[in-house]
Amino acid sequence: MELTISSGRLRGTDDGVFRGIPYAEPPVGALRLRAPVPARRWDGVRDALAFGPPPPQSAPWGSETAEDTGWLTLTVWTPDPGARGLPVLVWIHGGAYVLGHCGDPLFDAAALARTGLVVVAPNYRLGAEGFVEAEGAPSNRGLLDQLLALRWVQDNIAAFGGDPGNVTVAGESAGGASVAALVAAAPARGLFRRAIAASPPAGFQTKGLAMGLGRALRDRITSGRLADVPPDRLAEAYSEFSAELPKLPEGWGLAGRLAALGPVVDGELVEDVPWRSLADGRAGDVDLLVTHTRDEARLFISINAQLDVGPQDLVTLAPAAVADGYRRTWPDAAPDQLYETLYSDVLIRMPAAHLAEAHAETGGRTFAGEVTVESPTLGACHGIDVPLLFGTYETPQARMLLGTPSDEIRAAGDALRRAWTEFARCGDPGWPEFTGRGGPTRLLGTGDPVVVPYPEERSRALWSVDDLGPFDSNR
Repeated sequence: MELTISSGRLRGTDDGVFRGIPYAEPPVGALRLRAPVPARRWDGVRDALAFGPPPPQSAPWGSETAEDTGWLTLTVWTPDPGARGLPVLVWIHGGAYVLGHCGDPLFDAAALARTGLVVVAPNYRLGAEGFVEAEGAPSNRGLLDQLLALRWVQDNIAAFGGDPGNVTVAGESAGGASVAALVAAAPARGLFRRAIAASPPAGFQTKGLAMGLGRALRDRITSGRLADVPPDRLAEAYSEFSAELPKLPEGWGLAGRLAALGPVVDGELVEDVPWRSLADGRAGDVDLLVTHTRDEARLFISINAQLDVGPQDLVTLAPAAVADGYRRTWPDAAPDQLYETLYSDVLIRMPAAHLAEAHAETGGRTFAGEVTVESPTLGACHGIDVPLLFGTYETPQARMLLGTPSDEIRAAGDALRRAWTEFARCGDPGWPEFTGRGGPTRLLGTGDPVVVPYPEERSRALWSVDDLGPFDSNR
């Protein structure tokens, strides 16, 4: 299957998948740690049959960098390239800003495309390449990559049957927070009509914290510029650096432990945390769907146990007045239960709730949902909605979270996919609008559909928007 876009001719698969399409020049050499530059044209027909290489990956347990530096590619799934005016969904993957790529089988969008959506999934720079503050480099390079991918969609998606006037940008976890930042960002205005922020975490940093972390990383590995450090060494160094942060009893404190990397409030692209920025009604023309899972923290608690991080290290997650409010609100809760509730709230549930509230209370069309489908071992934990949405039940991540999914769980996944598809198509996922504090919220689980007042309202009442970042250093 062949078609023509602004950069040249493409050859995709017979089932309408076009992989590894460059939307930007490789960000190396003179372009290293710079804003992305649009891809140049090519001659002849370019094969779009294989995913592009993942950006350098970093995590406390290791790093990986592909030899091919053409990281900034995207993949398109189209149900009918000969069609006109199909709704478009742009998927921003999660992974704590250090992991992930559009070629991960977990994100195979074939099932979503079969619902009638054109799905676009870009890679973007991660880790130090995308988010660490470096001398002379723009902040938020990973977000700048996402912006350029959205501009590519405006210029090219009609060639795949999509409608550039009906674009939804959607993401989960770090992808959900990226979406929230894009909704609030002036340069993104007009690039999408709708947005879905699933489990957006509160990992936004002040410029001061980000610069301090960037200097600390640089001082470990070079006396020069981070841009001169080879990508594989920089990814490795960031993995080593991030593995140490949770174990520093004084060091960077809360901010370094839970926001070691993330979008930077730079006063330019990211003017403030989005749950505060949206309160001025700046994105009132964007329809917004916000979701989180019921038991967000259980996955992180499991991971933290491997890193020797426990309740004693995270007690500073909340301001003292908020922590006291939790003790009063749940006086009979065991310490581990209170810890899980507080951890779920500060990291994800309350940023999501305040994001929806800020948009709804300034007139933005808003919908809210809480995912209640349960893992056999981790409850309705962070990330459980991703394999449900994509229907990728045979992937290792899905097996870890869902085991062998029952018919009920598969039906819940089908319902979630329909809701996202209908929201992307017409702005209505199938339940009442969220009207603000305590507003109608769909429980996205097994069984019959249920709409309730926002189920975490007791927690929400304990937090002000100013308690939710941006994170700063406590040095």
